Amino acid sequence: MKILRGTQICFLALVSLIFIFSSTSPAQTSTRIKFRRGAVHADITGTLNSFKSKRTYLIKVRAGQTLFTEQIGASSRPITIYVKDQNGNDVGDSDASCNNRREISPTAEGDYRIEVVECGKADPWRGRFTFRVTVR
Repeated sequence: MKILRGTQICFLALVSLIFIFSSTSPAQTSTRIKFRRGAVHADITGTLNSFKSKRTYLIKVRAGQTLFTEQIGASSRPITIYVKDQNGNDVGDSDASCNNRREISPTAEGDYRIEVVECGKADPWRGRFTFRVTVR
C-alpha cells in the first residue's frame, strides 16, 4: 500500500506539471492568407503582446512569382517580418531598418511561412500591426 501511495503522488505531480506547462505556452496556430478573387495583395492585421510574442501566417504561391511583404501604417509600432520557405529556411531580401519588408523572387511552388515579431531595434510596444502581402 505504501508504494501505491508514492506512485499516486508521483502521478499527480506529473499531471500537475504537464498542466502548468501546457497552459502557460499555448500552441501558436498559423493563419492562412487568401486573396480576394482577382486581387494581387492583402492587408493583414494582427496583435503582439511583447518581444516574445509572434504571429505566423501561411501563403501558397506558384513557382516563378514574386512575394513581397511590407509593414503599412502605425510606424510607431515597428515589426520584423521573417519569410521561410518550404524547408524552413529564411528567404528574401530585407531592408536595413527593422526588416519590415521582404521580397522573394522567384518563388518556388508551395507554402511560405511569414512570421511577424516586434522589431528588436525599437522600443517595446503592445498592440495592433498591419502588413501587406503582394504576390505577382
